Amino acid sequence: MQTDVNQRNKTKGRLGRDVQSKIGQQLRSMYDNVVSEGVPDRFSEMLRQLDQQQAQPDQKDKEVN
Repeated sequence: MQTDVNQRNKTKGRLGRDVQSKIGQQLRSMYDNVVSEGVPDRFSEMLRQLDQQQAQPDQKDKEVN
């Protein structure tokens, strides 16, 4: 009797593999378009600028030493 209760508590709140698989398929189908869109040019430019700003302190440190 005690083992039955323990087994039920272990599985309580968990989804079966078939349900997890179905959720995964639906999420992939919903977000596939977003992934394939790529990064907008304005974001690429912002990332490039951030990279440059982060590299500048490194260059200053090298120049001082």
